[in-house]
Amino acid sequence: MIKKREGLNLRYFILYVLIATTCEWFFINKSIVINSVNAEDIKVIQPETSFMIEGKSSANQGIRFYSCCKVDTWNDVSTKKTEPPRADYKSLRYQEDYRYMMHSNHDRDFWRPVKYIRLGNREDWYLSIGGEMRQRYEFFHNEEYGKALADKHGNNNAWLQRYMLHGDLHLGANVRLFGQFMSTLEDWRKAGPRSDIDENIFDLHQGFIDLTAKPGGTGSVILRLGRQEMEYGSGRLIAAREAPNNRRSFDAIKILFSYRNWSIDGFLGKPVRNLTGVLNDDPNPDKTLWGIYAASPWSLLPDGHVDLYYLGFENQRAVFAQASGHEIRHMVGARIWGNPLSWKYNFEFIGQFGQFGSNNIRAWAVASDTHYIFSKLPLSPQVGMRADITSGDSKSPTLGTYNPLFPTGAYFNLADLGGPSNFVHIHPTLNLSLTKKLRASFDWGFFWRQNVNDAIYSIGTVPIFLPTSTGNQKHYSGSSPALTLIWEPISHITFLASYVHFFPSDFLRSEYTAKEVDYFTTWITYKF
Repeated sequence: MIKKREGLNLRYFILYVLIATTCEWFFINKSIVINSVNAEDIKVIQPETSFMIEGKSSANQGIRFYSCCKVDTWNDVSTKKTEPPRADYKSLRYQEDYRYMMHSNHDRDFWRPVKYIRLGNREDWYLSIGGEMRQRYEFFHNEEYGKALADKHGNNNAWLQRYMLHGDLHLGANVRLFGQFMSTLEDWRKAGPRSDIDENIFDLHQGFIDLTAKPGGTGSVILRLGRQEMEYGSGRLIAAREAPNNRRSFDAIKILFSYRNWSIDGFLGKPVRNLTGVLNDDPNPDKTLWGIYAASPWSLLPDGHVDLYYLGFENQRAVFAQASGHEIRHMVGARIWGNPLSWKYNFEFIGQFGQFGSNNIRAWAVASDTHYIFSKLPLSPQVGMRADITSGDSKSPTLGTYNPLFPTGAYFNLADLGGPSNFVHIHPTLNLSLTKKLRASFDWGFFWRQNVNDAIYSIGTVPIFLPTSTGNQKHYSGSSPALTLIWEPISHITFLASYVHFFPSDFLRSEYTAKEVDYFTTWITYKF
């Protein structure tokens, strides 16, 4: 196996990044502002007038990662003649648009020469290159509620590294090729790398082709074929998963259609398995995802927007507390969100039905996230409340457990102690702008099981605590406060530090010997 430091020349990479950073910081005086605290994709972009199915949402608050809906206009023949005030690095890197550099030489960013490399005499034939390095430290006391392998004091820690490099080739207005490589490494964890999320020595993370047609004056159709990240709505069902070391991609075919104010995507694909090794990732043979996702402004609500979708999912080896078996699940959902003045709101309603083995599936979820910003007060405090409920299974043959499919990592906080199946969740939040470049977030989540006859599940919908037969079942599971600091001194660099504690309920302590959990993580990310 190729392992690990020598092959990557880590010291030289870091040295090069530091030189580039120093040049930009001291010789190019730029002022960068953080708009919100967000553990998934550090930058939070205010909503724009155009819409895109895979993008950023005005509902981006606290630690949760919410994407939005704007039209993917990468292959639009029109050019942007106004420069953005700063480098704007997206969570989905293929959404970045550097066409404004066709008509400008005033961008003094250190990486400007590789963001728009003109090919030949045509302006719309060009190559854009980008990348990322993230160094992360992680500490657990009583990981997995005290069940995980640890030292004699119950401590466990890990050093996680992520390196990504991408190229975006545009051959006119109708053809585009995008490729991205990913290398992730893990050290120090007592039990070794966690499957799928910690380590992937080197592989093709994304590689797709876009073919664009404009049959009418107000619409466009894009056919996207290949390995690609996907992210929709609030990331509750499909997300690229920024917080874990390995991001998520799909081998998929997608059609992106836009007409007037509507953006509609149709897709069929399989999630890619992140395997520890070199160029050995493959599509998961057991899982298939398909669906239609539509988004549009909605004038019935202040700054209103609506997402409507149907998703289908098959898992040949599904595991729930009830049993294991073949799962075919269909779901319909609606999301309503907006950012009127100082308010931010985000509501989502999901219904699920289908077959699990020889039995039916009937499940559901309701989620909300509402915030108010006191912009005229010192530190611009932003208070919010997240409240969610998802169905659990009863003792009937019909499976009632809600399946979140491929949700964002760090669903409740960065400790990732549980997932959004069979739970009731109330989560007050407070965000503060300490300076223009430093923000703090404090939140406290409270958790209950929706149905005591079902398990407590992980973020991957794996049962953690199965229901007991003692008859002493309780709904309340525990609470988890978290404090997060994010500092972005320049557009390329983000520092994050977060502490999380979990207080298990008396029921978890007595029935499952669950222990209190302490978690700390810090990372530095460099993007270009």
